[in-house]
Amino acid sequence: MRLLEDGQRIGDTYEVERFLGEGAFAEVYRVHHHILGRQAIKVFKRAGTAEETKAMLGEAILLTQIGHPNIVRVFDANTVSTAHGTRGYFTMEYVAGGNLQSFWASHRNRFVPIDDSVRILHQISEGLGVAHSARPAVIHRDLTPQNVLVGYDHDGLRARISDFGLAKRVNPMTMLASTKGTLAFKAPESLLNKRGDSRAGDVWAIGAIAYLLLTDTLPYEDRGPMSYFGTQRRVPPRPPHEFNADVDDELDRMVLRALDPDPATRTRDAGALAGELADWLAGWDRQRAKQAVNPTLQTSKSVLGAPSPANETEADRLAEQAKSLARQATSLPEAADLMEEAFNKSPELRTEYEQRLRLWRKGVLA
Repeated sequence: MRLLEDGQRIGDTYEVERFLGEGAFAEVYRVHHHILGRQAIKVFKRAGTAEETKAMLGEAILLTQIGHPNIVRVFDANTVSTAHGTRGYFTMEYVAGGNLQSFWASHRNRFVPIDDSVRILHQISEGLGVAHSARPAVIHRDLTPQNVLVGYDHDGLRARISDFGLAKRVNPMTMLASTKGTLAFKAPESLLNKRGDSRAGDVWAIGAIAYLLLTDTLPYEDRGPMSYFGTQRRVPPRPPHEFNADVDDELDRMVLRALDPDPATRTRDAGALAGELADWLAGWDRQRAKQAVNPTLQTSKSVLGAPSPANETEADRLAEQAKSLARQATSLPEAADLMEEAFNKSPELRTEYEQRLRLWRKGVLA
């Protein structure tokens, strides 16, 4: 039984619209703020004393302290009465496009366009770079495609890192912290040392995400359970260009350095990686890259599990509803939200309507 019900009121401020998903520690819903519009609310599953609830809300406090366009914004934190008792919650910005895993999978049998991939990686690195530059540094410890939200704003695609529930400040003496997070995106040294998480470990996670976006596979061979404990990760992966001809030598170098099995020679932190990616974007020859695209190349999006099948009928329904709403300037935000949902169900719609969606986010009828 879920903690909240559709239509439930939370004080005089929020109305629950629908359930979005859940993790081990919390459920997430879309809610409507009576003045500010749509937001997301994260409700913790565990009950506790007032002091314990405050500790669980430490994620919200940390997020407000970091503050960056590529880290999800938090608006409010409090407690709510549920069918299972009082629970802590915080509200944050709602991203209709969902997470990076959904964005990646929505491209079906094609690679994510290389410029989109690198811009997303640059934004992730910039946001996390702010946390890494804190004194002492804050490390995420659980950076995965599911914990990155991707949507469109007036400037185009914008990634936001979310779920800082396992984030921690490193020991200022050792610059390390206890190992936590999702095994598939943990660096080899983190899997071999229970206090082996660091800024370099977060960089390895960004490298693994980069490898996934560029190659549609993970940067190690899964030869059974032992691969999860670092056996395969102590060997450098194949260069991404061997999978994707659009990847040049410089991008190869950056990704492989982020995935260096030795944390001492890996890119030192997310801020440094952001700088490298910014330089690559600034010098990228877009015309050459467009000519290199091979749209007939077939790829698989099954490495993180079987993706949801394309639903063209539902995608078309959402797109038509979005276009109808977009006839009125006051409905453009809702139209854009619906079109982002449609994109994840049909890759063709993203190609056809992306430019129109970007205009809607700017408040332009199109």
